[in-house]
Amino acid sequence: MSSDAVAPRLVLADLVPGALARDAALAAGGAGLVGLSAQFSITIPQLSPVPFTLQTLTVLIVGAALGPARGLISLLLYLLVGMAGLPWFAGHASGWGFPSFGYLLGFVAAAGVVGELARRRADRHVLTTAIVMVAGMAFIYLFGATWLAADLHLSAGAAWRLGVRPFLVTDLVKMAVAALALPGAWKIVDRFRSAR
Repeated sequence: MSSDAVAPRLVLADLVPGALARDAALAAGGAGLVGLSAQFSITIPQLSPVPFTLQTLTVLIVGAALGPARGLISLLLYLLVGMAGLPWFAGHASGWGFPSFGYLLGFVAAAGVVGELARRRADRHVLTTAIVMVAGMAFIYLFGATWLAADLHLSAGAAWRLGVRPFLVTDLVKMAVAALALPGAWKIVDRFRSAR
């Protein structure tokens, strides 16, 4: 029997003691980080009605670090609180129904998917973490571009041109940062745990 079959599948958040209080604090903290990262936004109307933000990087890291359940809850909390009126979406927006709202729905899905893949230890090496980040971004793009097309009555090609293509380079950089940061965090944690 392999050691993976016996050992629990941990994400970084599982290493913080205190179970229920820990989970609530981590979910709220993750939502807060995503809200904070949304404030670093630039909209370039000539390229897209969707703002460029740091959210995608934060969503991917929060999903991987918190795992599937806490990551999903964290991003659901971010979404629901913003829909209820807290202006912590990009550009201090709140509510729902605007052209970029689908990306927020994609954040929730991406956090769950990335969290599950991280729970399966796919965030321990740069290459596998990069694949996890690509999977997470695919969900964000899928939800975002689909909503954008429906909201603005765009063809699939126009949704791609306005909702995906302008973000590919910056999101590639964000995914590379996450693909280096997460395995790096695990190396630090493993070194600390082996020294005890």
